[in-house]
Amino acid sequence: MAVRPLAIALSVLLATPILIGFGAAWKGWSDVAALRDSHEALEVENANYREATQALAGQIESLQAAISDLSARSALDPNLARAMNRLPALVKSRAMGGGSVAAKDQISYARTLSALATPDDTFGLLRTLLEGLQDRLNALARNVDRRNALANATPSMWPAYGWLSSGMGVRRDPMTGDPDYHAGLDIAGDRGQPVYATAAGTVREVGYQGAYGNLIVIDHGFGLETRYGHLLKFQVKPGARVQRGDIIGQVGATGRATGYHLHYEVTANGRLINPLQLLTQKPTLR
Repeated sequence: MAVRPLAIALSVLLATPILIGFGAAWKGWSDVAALRDSHEALEVENANYREATQALAGQIESLQAAISDLSARSALDPNLARAMNRLPALVKSRAMGGGSVAAKDQISYARTLSALATPDDTFGLLRTLLEGLQDRLNALARNVDRRNALANATPSMWPAYGWLSSGMGVRRDPMTGDPDYHAGLDIAGDRGQPVYATAAGTVREVGYQGAYGNLIVIDHGFGLETRYGHLLKFQVKPGARVQRGDIIGQVGATGRATGYHLHYEVTANGRLINPLQLLTQKPTLR
């Protein structure tokens, strides 16, 4: 009877190293599996970071291109800029329009900054900031395009060579001698001299119109319109698209005129404005 307990004790003694070995092996396998899972997770995380980094690099390149494009489009001749700044406020506000996105961006950035905790949050913040900057650049680019369109439509060039024989305002009527209001400028010149469009626009009217004689009316958009009277000949037709400096007619003396000259008017939203405040450029001889 004493042999059996001894055998059991001996068996337990012999089995203990084996059980310890199995336990160690199991722990090793478990550690290896955990390391493998951790490695795979790191590879996925690294791949995500690489993808996020590439996306951010692409956005940065896009921003750099947008900045370069905006810089190229924002250049404006100083004389033309001065003329444009003298336009009525209503004309300029009609051209620019739009609103600012800055307030929305600041709220978005503040909310994102308050949630930073992990690298993923950092990448998210950078993406949000870059997207916000892209939106602001796009808005600025639209404003530059609208400003350039208004600049092209601003009647800033003298419509003919010659000398100013009569300004805008109260004067004595050259035919009757009575007090009279002159609605524009008279630029005296030689018969047949070229008359130029003073800004980009669409020819709205071409024809004979009472005291104006042969008259051309150009619609420049933004509520701006120019009129060219007493012409000898027309060189454009209704509906034609013209650019600043294009020849549209010839100096004449048709209608109510005492000599060869061009009568020139500018209106903004249907109201006469003095053309002299906008004329900053001489026409180019052709």
